[in-house]
Amino acid sequence: MSEVVDQTPGPSNGAAYFGEEAKALREALELSQGAFADRLHYQQAQVSKVENGAVLASEAFATAMDRVAGTPGVYLRLRNKLSKQGHPEWFLPYVELEKSAAKVEDYSNAFVMGALQTAKYAEAVFRAAHPRETDAQIKHRVELRLRRHAILQREVPPLLWVILHESALRAVVGSSAVMVGQLEHLLGMAASPHVSLQVLRFKAGAPASGLPFTLLTQADGTTVLYSETTGQGHVNDSATAVRDWTATYERLRASAESEARSLLLIHSIMEEHANEQHTGPA
Repeated sequence: MSEVVDQTPGPSNGAAYFGEEAKALREALELSQGAFADRLHYQQAQVSKVENGAVLASEAFATAMDRVAGTPGVYLRLRNKLSKQGHPEWFLPYVELEKSAAKVEDYSNAFVMGALQTAKYAEAVFRAAHPRETDAQIKHRVELRLRRHAILQREVPPLLWVILHESALRAVVGSSAVMVGQLEHLLGMAASPHVSLQVLRFKAGAPASGLPFTLLTQADGTTVLYSETTGQGHVNDSATAVRDWTATYERLRASAESEARSLLLIHSIMEEHANEQHTGPA
């Protein structure tokens, strides 16, 4: 998805803001970081990352804080509010659907899906789209993008099935080095039993869809279609639309390489980017 970052008022860095609140709670309880970690049933290293704003606390971490503080739901609600901060209003429905989905089926033909992007790749995408923004603004956009990695860190992750058009793998986003890192990350993610990757090659001909889209299925079997136009996101739960686009996704899946061949192709393209990186301009 190509969501942008909203400029509505609020903490510019949600992870840092929550980290300050976590540290304030610990100090109010007069606990060392180690003792606080024991009370939360977390490792001290994890507490340190949260307090330093290196990561946004998980929902489970926020719930543990509520348990220790005796504040039912307060820190959890704060954490969830901060996790949405910065996303445009029209993208929030997708964020919520992605968080709770049991299955996510995505077709991407320009960029790697946001939930699978590396920090450097995401930064390059945003810098290309927003060349006049400051480093701080770009950093904030990247932070929001990386939060979407959390869907695969859930206790029960969704099945994430991604079909990538070959063009998304060959386009040099940022630099050849950035592409090597991104494709290496894809190969690493594909090792998970929860992630399936297929590549739709150029030679497959005209794709069944000229636009990217995502199908999100909840645990109860309900499926919705998500798509974007310029500056707008659309969630469509029409049975007809879901049926038609599910059929489109199946055609894309049938035209794509098998998972095994797709991984070999990704590795081959990664090596091409690596060779380009070492060769450089003539």
